[in-house]
Amino acid sequence: MNKPVLIIMAAGMGSRYGGLKQMDPVGQHGELILDYSLYDARRAGFERAVIVIKKENEAAFREVLGDRVSRHMQIDYAYQDLLDVPQGYAIPEGRVKPWGTGHAIYAARNLVDAPFCAINADDFYGYNAFKLCYDHLCSLSGDGDVTMVGYLLKNTLSESGSVSRGVCTLDADGHLEDLTERTHIIPTIDGPMMTEDQHTYTRLAEDTVVSMNMWGFPAAMMAAIEEGFPRFLAENVPQNPLKAEYYLPMVVDTQLRAGKAQVTVLTTPDKWYGVTYNADKQAVVDALARMSGEGLYPAPLWD
Repeated sequence: MNKPVLIIMAAGMGSRYGGLKQMDPVGQHGELILDYSLYDARRAGFERAVIVIKKENEAAFREVLGDRVSRHMQIDYAYQDLLDVPQGYAIPEGRVKPWGTGHAIYAARNLVDAPFCAINADDFYGYNAFKLCYDHLCSLSGDGDVTMVGYLLKNTLSESGSVSRGVCTLDADGHLEDLTERTHIIPTIDGPMMTEDQHTYTRLAEDTVVSMNMWGFPAAMMAAIEEGFPRFLAENVPQNPLKAEYYLPMVVDTQLRAGKAQVTVLTTPDKWYGVTYNADKQAVVDALARMSGEGLYPAPLWD
């Protein structure tokens, strides 16, 4: 089996944040959140990463990441392009929105022939999450052996506004039964609350396991993503041509319901950090500075 590869989805623009947040430094020496993910992934065992970007942002990524990362692990780039669809499919008139996270992985299909971990570029996951995922990928039981690293809801909330989270339902053995996207979750003095209509709120347990889009897949999942994309285009785009997206959890759900996959949820107690809103940045900066001060990360990171 080829060694596991890390795929980093970095083609999205942060609409609520107000710019290309993947390029915004958060470390004391100009490091990006992406730097910390690569650093943690490397010490967890990953030796190669494929970063999925927009082609027009390649120069910026190469300039900002420079040689500091490539001295320690192999970095390749894949390009997520709206026009990259199977032969015979036309791009809807007026469509400018990318095709989603499933399509981001689809963009790396010619570069990855190994088990892979998929993450967002602008999320700080922590070392333990990468180690859990890497170790699982090194001991896969078959082509349907999928893993997801889950977080406790209380460790993923933003003080700046509502967040969307994939709320997980697990069976007694820690396998994923259902993943429901909740689009409006807020912290309150009574604990996390969610709403679907902005009027009626329901309390969620603080230790509810949620997905932060860190998945571990066998190599065979790449073929499932390729096979599912034309079906998504045929079934969803006619009804919602400008905004329909091929989400990675959608692929997982299809495999689950077809009995072709089983998802083991590995829960980390670590706190997740991310920049959903511009105001979140200082909290990330402060947390990383504190972790460096505690000796969890060197400063500069790659020295």
